[in-house]
Amino acid sequence: MTNKKETLLFALKKSLPVLFGYLFLGSAFGIMLYDAGYNFIWAIFISLTVYAGSGQFLLVDLLRQGAGLPTVAMMTLFINSRHMFYGLSYVDKFKQGKWRYPFMIFSLTDETYSVNTSITTVPDNVNEAHARFLIGVFDHIYWILGSVVGSLAGQIIPIDFTGIDFSMTALFVVIFIDLVRDKNGRGKLVGFIGILCAVLCLIIFKADNFLLPTLILTVAVLSAAKPYFGKEVI
Repeated sequence: MTNKKETLLFALKKSLPVLFGYLFLGSAFGIMLYDAGYNFIWAIFISLTVYAGSGQFLLVDLLRQGAGLPTVAMMTLFINSRHMFYGLSYVDKFKQGKWRYPFMIFSLTDETYSVNTSITTVPDNVNEAHARFLIGVFDHIYWILGSVVGSLAGQIIPIDFTGIDFSMTALFVVIFIDLVRDKNGRGKLVGFIGILCAVLCLIIFKADNFLLPTLILTVAVLSAAKPYFGKEVI
């Protein structure tokens, strides 16, 4: 039997690594947005409705250039097209969320996807579908909070955030290590497949163009191997 409190605590614990990354990176976005002439109200509104990570940083540059809506839409689509491949591997799990399903799709960022992937086993007293929904809620709140903090800090404190974007790289490394430490051994194999696909695509497509092919290849390989891995990983 599932327990609401245990489900909430499970989701909160799993989302905590994202909190620290989003506070820093969200703050960087808030500072950039303020520097472009938009206050914290805009930071809240954009983070609440757009919530696209790297797409939001691009949006700041496009706003500065006075780009039109079609340009903004196309650039955002190209930058965040990888999310479509994230969603393909979680259609079945997210559908279990029922009315939560649309928000779970909307909130599936890189980091939320990584956290979901790291969940290979769920305690019996935890509602898995609701926990995955709550992880998306918590991560979204963290990003909005970081954006507001950055915007407000940009008004009163001169801060140099050079290199802050590395915090998200560090976050992915931590989540990846958690995945490969999976006791049943499948996490290690999934991690190895991901690395192999990334290296192969890096060699073929070079550093500027390898991300999307890597995602396509990784999803294809893991989908083909789904009978072996089972639904817990794929």
